[in-house]
Amino acid sequence: DPIKREMEKARSEGYTVIYLCDSHDKDDREFEIFPPHAIRNTEGSKIIEELKPQGNDIIVRKSSFSGFFNTDLDEILKKLSVKKLIVTGDVTNICVFYTVADAVMRDYRVDVVKDAVIGLNKRDHRFALDQMRNVLKVNIV
Repeated sequence: DPIKREMEKARSEGYTVIYLCDSHDKDDREFEIFPPHAIRNTEGSKIIEELKPQGNDIIVRKSSFSGFFNTDLDEILKKLSVKKLIVTGDVTNICVFYTVADAVMRDYRVDVVKDAVIGLNKRDHRFALDQMRNVLKVNIV
């Protein structure tokens, strides 16, 4: 699994792995757009066994597309003196894209691991990667 590979690599190199996890209320406004998912304190909001947090990993719960919106992610990154993010996960054209855009706006350097992100469909996935590469000027690796 490409995500697991990147997590293991980060840990072996002494980096902190940060999970950005959807955590929605039952009546979340996002459910006007998408089917209900990752409802707080349900099975759907749990991290899958293969990617369980370890050691000093950090979990940031979010209720929006961006991992920065109404979370303490930026403060955590600053406290850890992070300058560069290596991003994996889903969905390329939603959570990944908006988190990466917000990271760039906060002057973080960003690498998106192309085989460790996935979109809802190939067209949206490619579009998001192109936008991140050509507009946000992040590295697609």
